[in-house]
Amino acid sequence: MEFSAQQLADLLQGQVEGDGTLMVNKLSKIEEGSPGSVSFLANPLYTQYIYGTQASVVIVNADLQLTAPTMATLIRVASAEQAFAQLLEMYNKIKLNKTGISAQAFIAATATMGSHCYVGEYAVVSDGAKIGNNVKIYPQVFIGDNVVVDDNTTLFAGVKIYADCVLGKDCIVHSGTVIGSDGFRFAPQNEGNTKIPQIGNVIIEDDVELGANCAIDRATLGATILRKGVKFDNFVHIAHNVEVGERCYFAAHTVVAGSTKIGKNCMTSGQVGIVGHLTIADGTIVTAQSGISKSIAKSGEVMMGSPAFDAHKYRKAFIHFRNLDAIVQRLNELEKQVKNNNG
Repeated sequence: MEFSAQQLADLLQGQVEGDGTLMVNKLSKIEEGSPGSVSFLANPLYTQYIYGTQASVVIVNADLQLTAPTMATLIRVASAEQAFAQLLEMYNKIKLNKTGISAQAFIAATATMGSHCYVGEYAVVSDGAKIGNNVKIYPQVFIGDNVVVDDNTTLFAGVKIYADCVLGKDCIVHSGTVIGSDGFRFAPQNEGNTKIPQIGNVIIEDDVELGANCAIDRATLGATILRKGVKFDNFVHIAHNVEVGERCYFAAHTVVAGSTKIGKNCMTSGQVGIVGHLTIADGTIVTAQSGISKSIAKSGEVMMGSPAFDAHKYRKAFIHFRNLDAIVQRLNELEKQVKNNNG
């Protein structure tokens, strides 16, 4: 799609400085701008590029002071970063605005489909599934029996949703993610381990985004729950009967073991492990590669280490740990001196 500089300015509530009739049809970085593209300048470190960029249109802050002429037409707005983010969102919606059901998709006779849905090639919608309005189901998605997918949710290629799971509105699930696989539970026996059937489900509330290749296990009984606004990076594993509170953000390779309850507004960095049957307070932050082995009762704690404890204390302890060899040598010397003095 093409837009004129003036049309963009009207959309972004900005002011054109230059040729408002210039047409653009793509987005670019300011340092990699090309004719026909629109870019933005928000970081002062990139100001140098505005004087030589080949981008046709550049979105800038209203108070930007220039020291030389530019070749580009400028659009001055209250916040260049927010305005460009608005353009990115609009571009993404246009790009992903697919509709229609492929002749190579399978939709069971007992499934129900809302209006304006997209179902791609080799996708499967099983018996009793209920699909809301404006749902996007990309190729090779599997939706099991009695699954509910509410309005405006997008399932990218290769997502698998096992039977009886529930997804809310405005969710995004990226490729390779599995929702509702069996929880990891076995009963030790003399002859080996006996699998405990997992007959619960997964409930995902509204506005949740799951990165690629996540695994959200179904509950043994009841439900594994991701509350409203949860955001996961790639490769996050949530075990059976876990509950993740509203607006939690988990980075890649975070693993939460079974039956742990996590409060709202919590954050984990990469490769965090949380053992099972714990309670984690609201607002907890866990740094990368930390291991949580005990419940956290106080809200807003920052945890570090494995096993993790208060990050401030951890940093102080780490200073001593780095000097441990020198400390041991000093102790050895002191022991020798004491022995010699007493000899």
